[in-house]
Amino acid sequence: MAEAQNIPAGSTTAGAIAVAAESTVATRTSAPPSFDVADFPVPHGREEEWRFTPLARLRGLHDGTAVANGTMKAQIDAPEGVTIESVERDDARIGKAGTPVDRVAAQAFSSFAKATVVTVPKDAVLTEPVRVSLHGEGGTTFGHTVFDVQAFAEAVIVIDHTGDGVRAANVDFLVGDGAKLTVVSVQDWDDTAVHCSQHNTLVGRDATFKSIVVTFGGDVVRLHPRVTYAGPGGDAELLGLYFTDAGQHQEHRLLVDHSAPHCKSHVVYKGALQGQDAHAVWIGDVLIEKTAEGTDTYEMNRNLVLTDGARVDSVPNLEIETGEIVGAGHASATGRFDDEQLFYLQARGIPADEARRLVVRGFFAELVQQIGVPDIEERLLAKIEVELEASV
Repeated sequence: MAEAQNIPAGSTTAGAIAVAAESTVATRTSAPPSFDVADFPVPHGREEEWRFTPLARLRGLHDGTAVANGTMKAQIDAPEGVTIESVERDDARIGKAGTPVDRVAAQAFSSFAKATVVTVPKDAVLTEPVRVSLHGEGGTTFGHTVFDVQAFAEAVIVIDHTGDGVRAANVDFLVGDGAKLTVVSVQDWDDTAVHCSQHNTLVGRDATFKSIVVTFGGDVVRLHPRVTYAGPGGDAELLGLYFTDAGQHQEHRLLVDHSAPHCKSHVVYKGALQGQDAHAVWIGDVLIEKTAEGTDTYEMNRNLVLTDGARVDSVPNLEIETGEIVGAGHASATGRFDDEQLFYLQARGIPADEARRLVVRGFFAELVQQIGVPDIEERLLAKIEVELEASV
């Protein structure tokens, strides 16, 4: 199954208008964004933003019955010059990048005790990544973290999730004017963990933001990366890969809101699925507002189904409110192994199982190579090999 739509520069065709009419971003949430959990009704699964999510497996994050009774072991390793603070919720930097858009994110905001703010100072160029390790040790935890990368700074941030537990959090990225930030978020939870998180990014004038989301573990993982622009010239690249095993639910819901002129965004997410009741959900929303002349954007999701019994829901949405754009497009494709590729490899003496592994490695290689952190790349390649041993 595949569907694709490309809209060339300056296009205001009837087809483009139809795409916008079919999938209006503003109508896909049951309540306006809010920091107050009381402003969101308890979801029942019929709402657009919840219709794919197994609510019964969220352990009470969605209905207020979850209480903070768990332990999350946190460690931050940062190069010299980076500051780490524990602040109250009235700190001006908290919530600056975005507001909760669903009940779980609002619950996380209302439930954390103190927030952590990690600041990369103006003009600093970090030669080593900032590494944040979060290891769940059971129970339910809530959190809020702000990464403030100030003007003209350059940094790489690695956030690594492991262990067990139920986690709801908001993570804010403030990318200052002219700054360059790369974020790698790895979800390598135990098979029984539940993780819901909203990632809010505010991209400054002429700033560059690159996000790489990698999801392997967890019973239910539901991530909501969101990008907005504080000024013209911003460039956001959102990359992701996920490997969904039997019984797992992995859901990635993205929004890129182009409200400033002459900004760019590029989204590529790839997933592989195997096993009975493996379920991957990818929702890609791109909104080009009336004020966003000169926007250049493209989003793509590709899924490779390795076994019977797996299910993919992939929904790219593109809304355009101005015809003065450089280009916009979206694409989604889900399928099994390419028989021609397999035949080509086998015809050259490569056994069938190894040929299948080569196809999957090649499928993910483009994204893994863009991480830029050698130890993380090696770890993920090893993890992919372990997953392949179970199915291919």
